[in-house]
Amino acid sequence: MTAARPATTGGFATQGPVLVIGTGLIGASIGLALTAEDVPVRLRDSSPSALALARDVGAGVPEQPDDEPPALVVVAAPPDVAAGIVGAALHTYPDAVVTDVASVKSSIRAELEGFATLDLSRYVGSHPMAGRERRGAAAADSDLFAGRPWVLAAGPETSPEALRAVRGLAVDLGASPVEMSAAEHDQAVALVSHLPQLMSSLVAARLVGAPEEALGLAGQGVRDVTRIAASDPQLWATILVGNAGPTRTVLRAVRDDLDALLRSLDRAADDGPLALGAMAGIAGLVSAGNDGVGRIPGKHGGARRHYFEVTVLVPDRPGELGRLFSEVGEIGVNIEDFKMEHSPRQRVGMATLSVLPAAAEPLVAELQEREWRVVVE
Repeated sequence: MTAARPATTGGFATQGPVLVIGTGLIGASIGLALTAEDVPVRLRDSSPSALALARDVGAGVPEQPDDEPPALVVVAAPPDVAAGIVGAALHTYPDAVVTDVASVKSSIRAELEGFATLDLSRYVGSHPMAGRERRGAAAADSDLFAGRPWVLAAGPETSPEALRAVRGLAVDLGASPVEMSAAEHDQAVALVSHLPQLMSSLVAARLVGAPEEALGLAGQGVRDVTRIAASDPQLWATILVGNAGPTRTVLRAVRDDLDALLRSLDRAADDGPLALGAMAGIAGLVSAGNDGVGRIPGKHGGARRHYFEVTVLVPDRPGELGRLFSEVGEIGVNIEDFKMEHSPRQRVGMATLSVLPAAAEPLVAELQEREWRVVVE
C-alpha cells in the first residue's frame, strides 16, 4: 500500500496521487485542502459540469486514462451509491487504500461484505462531521474540517496501514480522528445529526402556511432552529433511509416526550393553567433540555464553560461589525463565541459576544467609553 508513506518534511502525511470520486461540497473541500499542500489530486464525477466547477475552484484536475494509479481513493458519494463505487475502486486499484465519507456506515459495510472477492483490508469507512447548508463545489472550503471530528469506522479485516492512511488524511485536513464501529457511528449520528435536521425541517414546515403577520415577529429563536432546514431534500432522504433503524429509535423517544408534553398542555387547556401536573410536566421537559445542553462539549471539545454575554447594538452600515471586533481586540478580550441578530425593520443589529466572566465588566466599560451602545442585563 502506498498511501501510508512517511510524512513529508512539511509534516503533511498524505501522499498522492489522491483520487476524489464525487465533487460536491465534501469531495471538493478535501481536494482544495490537499492541493493547497501540493498533494496531486485527481477528480471524477458523473456530472461533467460538477467536475468542471470543482476543477475551476482549484480542487484538483479531472482524472485521465493514463494517470499514475492513486495511492488513496476518497469516495465522496451519497450513501445509496457509495458501496458500489468503493467496490469498483478496490477492484480497479489493487494497491490503493479506499475510504468513503458518507454519513452512514453500517449499510455500506453490509453491502461491501456481500462481495466475496473484495479485499476489505484496504477499506476504511469514515465520516467527517462537517458540512453546511450550501452544497456543491461552489461552497467548498479548504478549512471545512478544521477542528471537527472525523469518524474512522474500520472493520475487523482493516489493515493497520489502511487505517493509518485515512487517519493521516483526517489529521492533515485539521480534523480530530475518532474510532468507532459502524453501528456505534450510525447510532450516534442519528442523535446528534439526523434528529436535529428533522426537528429543524419539522419546525420550518409549520411556517409554510403561517400568516405574514406572524412571520414578521420572527426573532433569532426561529432562525436558529430552522437554519439547517435549507438542506438538500434528496440527499437527506438518502441519508435517512440508509440509517432508518437508529433514526427511528430516536424519533420514537422524541414522540414519547411530545406525548407527555401534550398531556400537560391538555390539562392546562381543559382545567386551567394551574391544573395538577401541568406546570411540572412542562418545566420538567425544559429542565431536561437544560441538562442536555450542558452535556454538549465546549470549545475545542473540552468541558463546556459558562460565558458572560455582552450584547452590543451595531449600526447596519459597512465596516461597523469589523470595527467592533477590532476594538474588542484592542481592549484585549478574546471572543469565545458570537451570534448576530437583526431585528425586523430596524437598522441596527444585536451582536452578542460571549466572553469569560472576568472579562465582561471591563469590556462593557471600555465599549461604553468608545460610545458603543451596550445592552447590560
